[in-house]
Amino acid sequence: MGKKETGFEIKAEQRQSWTSIAAIWAGGMICVPCLMIGGVLAGGGLSIGQMILAILIGYGLICGYMIMIGMQACDTGLPVAVMASGALGTKGSRYIISIILAIACIGWFGIQSATCGSAFASMIAGMSGGEASSTSVMIWSIIWGVIMLATACSGFKGLKWLNYIAVPMLLIVCLYGLIAGITQNDGGAMIASYAPETSAGLVFGISMVVASFALGGVISADYCRFAKNRGDVIKSSIVGVIPAGLFMLMTGALMSIVTGQYDISAILSSLGVPFLGLLALVLATWTTNVTNAYSGGLALSNLLGFDESKFKITTGIAGACGTLLAALGLLNAFQGFLSLMSGLIPSLAGVIIAEYWIVNKGDKEKFDIKEGFSGIGIISYIVGALVACITGGTFANFPGLVEAMPFLNIPFFVGPVNGIVVSLVLYVILAKVTRGEK
Repeated sequence: MGKKETGFEIKAEQRQSWTSIAAIWAGGMICVPCLMIGGVLAGGGLSIGQMILAILIGYGLICGYMIMIGMQACDTGLPVAVMASGALGTKGSRYIISIILAIACIGWFGIQSATCGSAFASMIAGMSGGEASSTSVMIWSIIWGVIMLATACSGFKGLKWLNYIAVPMLLIVCLYGLIAGITQNDGGAMIASYAPETSAGLVFGISMVVASFALGGVISADYCRFAKNRGDVIKSSIVGVIPAGLFMLMTGALMSIVTGQYDISAILSSLGVPFLGLLALVLATWTTNVTNAYSGGLALSNLLGFDESKFKITTGIAGACGTLLAALGLLNAFQGFLSLMSGLIPSLAGVIIAEYWIVNKGDKEKFDIKEGFSGIGIISYIVGALVACITGGTFANFPGLVEAMPFLNIPFFVGPVNGIVVSLVLYVILAKVTRGEK
């Protein structure tokens, strides 16, 4: 089996309870992006019923492929980068996963830096009784991007303690903001009477929800490999993701309904959340973003063939790119970024699942790592990702491109689902045609 050749080995004493793994997922859901995506759902004109349904379906979809990948990881004890080499080949896995991770981490770094800059600018302006200007938001986005980047490169030892403070604070702020939104300025009545005239639709909502944790669903293998058995993977995924995700997204959505915007820092400011509330937002963003910069740097190192000793250089490049995107207003292109994530990432799950669960029938003894590039895996992934982007409206975020090539935007069903199905089916067909290959 491929596992014996990798140097990865999960010992019996390293296995963890399903509740501890579920706690990791729940902790990951209590974050600023989830609040923002909830605001995006409300901004898209979805009714409260549609939002709840979109969240349940979206996270249900993620849990579906998360569980399949997680059970494979539990069986083999391998992280996703090694597991994917069974379908994509060692080099194919390295390049594709590294590119996806780099895009995701750099993009999230830019969005979170902009969010932090907006929150801090609001705090400073609030102290003087004014409103934050776009220039001040840009300046503070750059400043905080640099601070976060310096923290990531230096390996700030106190960061974990900041995290212990920031996550509970953010949870308290969410509850406060939700209560304030309901009790202030007839917020409760606004929510009760909320009936948008136009809606972007349930499919839009599902796609946005999938994008919020698409990457987490794929890299779940890195944590689920420590589960004791397949049943624990199922329990930890469902219990860890869906309840916390539903709470955070609906909190962001309800606060957005009351304030009419999805920029979480602006929402908290308009609800009169105290200084400590916005400070919690800054701290929570800071702790999360250091991980984005570091992970993005490692992805670039892997992509460029560097060893980990050069992580400061690649982390600096990743953070600098993210900070530049923040200054250029990436926060305004938040929906477009989410659409890109929902197009590129789920299709990767399709080929991994096809190779292990269909071609190899879930038998870990048949799992085999392919050297170099696996043509059938790479072709299947690329076709699936293209289908997801075309049918999910990803290219619609580039009007000039769609006008020149209208075939790049053909809305149909749910883009991420289409991508998974196409990549999975195509992989199985190509594997049978090539006979000896999986």
